[in-house]
Amino acid sequence: MGRNKEKIPSVSVSRGSLKARLILVSVLFALFGSGLIGRLFFLQVVKHEDLVSRSMQQHQMTVNVNYGRGFIYDRNMNELAANIKVESVYVTPQEIKDKKKTTLLLAKALKMDEKLIFKKISSRRSFVWIKRKVSPAEIARLRRDSPSGVNFISEDKRFFPKRELASGVIGFTGIDNQGLAGIEHQYDATLKGNIVKTVMKKDARGKLVQFNGRVNGEVTENQGMILAIDEVIQFFAEHHLNKQVKKYQAKSGVAIVMNPNTGEVYAIANMPQYNPNNYSAYKPKRWINGAVSNSYEPGSIFKPILAAAAIDAGVARPHDIFFCENGEFDIGGKKIGEAANHKFGWLTLQDVISKSSNIGSVKVAQQLGKRSFYGYIKKFGFGQKTGVALPGEAAGRFKELAAWDERSLASISFGHEISATPLQMINAVSAIANGGTLMVPRVTHAIIKNGSVTKRFKPKAVRRVVSIQTSRQVVEIMKHSVKTGTGGEAAIKGYEVAGKTGTAQKYDRETGGYSTTAYVSSFVGFVPADAAKIAILVMVDEPKGVHWGGSVAAPVFKNIGRETLRYLNVPSNDQRVYILDRA
Repeated sequence: MGRNKEKIPSVSVSRGSLKARLILVSVLFALFGSGLIGRLFFLQVVKHEDLVSRSMQQHQMTVNVNYGRGFIYDRNMNELAANIKVESVYVTPQEIKDKKKTTLLLAKALKMDEKLIFKKISSRRSFVWIKRKVSPAEIARLRRDSPSGVNFISEDKRFFPKRELASGVIGFTGIDNQGLAGIEHQYDATLKGNIVKTVMKKDARGKLVQFNGRVNGEVTENQGMILAIDEVIQFFAEHHLNKQVKKYQAKSGVAIVMNPNTGEVYAIANMPQYNPNNYSAYKPKRWINGAVSNSYEPGSIFKPILAAAAIDAGVARPHDIFFCENGEFDIGGKKIGEAANHKFGWLTLQDVISKSSNIGSVKVAQQLGKRSFYGYIKKFGFGQKTGVALPGEAAGRFKELAAWDERSLASISFGHEISATPLQMINAVSAIANGGTLMVPRVTHAIIKNGSVTKRFKPKAVRRVVSIQTSRQVVEIMKHSVKTGTGGEAAIKGYEVAGKTGTAQKYDRETGGYSTTAYVSSFVGFVPADAAKIAILVMVDEPKGVHWGGSVAAPVFKNIGRETLRYLNVPSNDQRVYILDRA
């Protein structure tokens, strides 16, 4: 019997099924291909800029360097702040072969701490600053030894060619040329230079290569400032103030010269001074511009303000008389006396001011009244900032009217219980000099760019304080003070001077009363009296020995005034008479 062979089932594949599979495979390949093409398109076209940027970041780095800060000039275009090219030192730590040797070399050449330098050069970063804006001598020493990994880059450094001159006004800048004080700070947005990106390339291992210390980027000139300050008048003010501060071993001193008609400030002198090229060598309190930031009880230089208020309010005239109690007066249980124990009887208002009678001033203030006196003090700008374009201005202070009692009225009449900055004080007196208008003091003259003025600062009146008639009468009183009163040392030959002395006892916080040894000696005035071209204030804080304003401050006024009048070609009385005769 034959064996039946097992049949192997056959698999039948239809043409349609095979075709479907081929189509599926083709579709899958097409999808993969299109995805690949899409990805390549995305990377090469859509993300091209981003990828290039990332690649650049991995193979180069940038260092921001400030260039082209605007210059500062005096009113006659003399440079007060400029820029000089200097070099800064940085390292690429990966290139340093001998860290110990390099540390010692850098420490010696740059006069820096060895531990600090070693820490810097041990960094894993590609770029590390060692010292910015290095002196030429230090750079020369480093270049001579030329250690590997130590490199240099050029930067701008702020330079003040006149050194200490007007430093309180000009201020200074930081390591990145940012304004930190004075005009440099106040107008930093105007003066700041260009932030230029310096590109440094890295190799595959992160080392900096292909950099020669030059800047890649455009440096354009920024805006500059022209000040109202006159460097010659500034020198006069600083020179004569400094002599007197040293002579009397005083704590400090301030002198201001301004045009009372326009508010332009020609000079602000502060003693002691500092050199802004090396500002960090001084204590921060030396950087303060005392003319605008420190306030003092003005003492008797405040009395012309009282006289102006009384005359303008119609409660007193220059020749009205007041009984001065023969040197002693009781106000609310407080004894008020006269300086140097003077014992005055009857005095005219003119003599109350020229002889500087405290009791006479109290009598005038009583006649004026608290409310009216308070109103005039506010109108003259006390207790509020002047608006001068300098940082750190103080407003000064005095009691609100509701807090005044009869003793406050008395004390304020002769410049106690009120504080004011030197700038506030000269600005108020300038309103008397110019016919009765309070001005905004101005230290800026113009902004320039590429040699052309882009903005000019114009005189700005705040308000009328007293009438022209009142101001003229107070001018006569102040002239009398210099001719026959306490201000004789301020007289300038050939010119009529109007002014007032001040000798203010300083408040002693420890005793809660006024010191018998610490004084502020002052003088404020203007010249020529009837057509003032300049107003000058001098304050000397805590002079030793002599402390009277007429002896300490008035001579400084005289010397500054005499030289400034000559410099400005202001005709003397004799010259004016000659000109009139010729006419």
